[in-house]
Amino acid sequence: MATSSPERDSASWVRLPQRSESPWWRLGKRLLLAVAIMVGTVLLVYVQRGGYVDINDPDRSVDLTDAIYYVTVTLSTTGYGDIAPVSQAARMMNAFVITPARIAFLVLLIGTTLEVMASQGRAQFRAARWRKRMGDHFVVIGYGTKGRRAAQTLVNNGIDKDMVVVVDPEGAAQDEAANDGFAVIPGDATRRDVLLRAGVDKAQQVLITTGRDDSTVLSTLTVRQLNASLYIVAAVREAENVPLVRQSGADQVITSSDAVGRLLGLSSLSPSLGSVMEDLLTYGEGLEVAERDLLVNEVGKQPQQLPDQVIAVYRDEKVFRYFDPAVTQLARGDRVIVVRPAKDLPWAPRPGTHGEAFADENE
Repeated sequence: MATSSPERDSASWVRLPQRSESPWWRLGKRLLLAVAIMVGTVLLVYVQRGGYVDINDPDRSVDLTDAIYYVTVTLSTTGYGDIAPVSQAARMMNAFVITPARIAFLVLLIGTTLEVMASQGRAQFRAARWRKRMGDHFVVIGYGTKGRRAAQTLVNNGIDKDMVVVVDPEGAAQDEAANDGFAVIPGDATRRDVLLRAGVDKAQQVLITTGRDDSTVLSTLTVRQLNASLYIVAAVREAENVPLVRQSGADQVITSSDAVGRLLGLSSLSPSLGSVMEDLLTYGEGLEVAERDLLVNEVGKQPQQLPDQVIAVYRDEKVFRYFDPAVTQLARGDRVIVVRPAKDLPWAPRPGTHGEAFADENE
């Protein structure tokens, strides 16, 4: 039994974002174009009516009705031959104007079939091109509330939409992701073939946001089997499932119910604190949390001396709180996690928030 190539699979199973257009609008444009061709051709024939003759009544002059009749039977290729061009000008016009108009008219008549075939060809070409250039990208599994917010957060922090792939089995979620401008892989993310079509073997990160913890475990296991080095972030509903998801291969596990419950509790105990936490979780206004490289002129300083509000330091693949004695002085290669105004675009400071170079660059 013959097997299909990955390129053919990608062309058949990837849904790339595209501009949607109403079928009624497409039909209306075709009808208007067909009418325009007919009207234009009728006017040309009528202007040169002296160069045409009615075979059945040679002595009668060709009028507007004859022009409409001639154009109709000519463009539809019926061609009864009872009205014919006899002058040189009329024959040249038939050769170089009416014949191309006839071809255009026929293309319009079979335009629906041609459009479907062309659309399929374009889709296959786009999918093949997408697969060739896709790599080191982000895969979002599940496009519910959490997945949608995760994808939008990536985009808001400088990741191009072309570098985000959504995997979801539900048609409504697929439509929403495509409308949001993301490439979509339809299917169950617990299956290897679906994940391979999403390119997890070449991906940089995978974000798993399925609606069920058992599906999250299976997806995490399968993703880790396909790519042992990528970074996996998974969301679970219940805290008791966190160890299981970590054992399945997730690098980081977010407990959605605990996070929501904690935010509710904080908002109840301190409305102002709840407002600040909500501000940090909302993109675009107020405060943002960001990770950036250390700048050259910040080496040797204490975290509290930086212009940004440092809350943690990433050093030697470990995260230290800003008050930890291990990071009393910042060193080359450190990355700082800061809170700053959203208007400063938290993802932008690469190579630096104030135009300086990285701390790990050669001076």
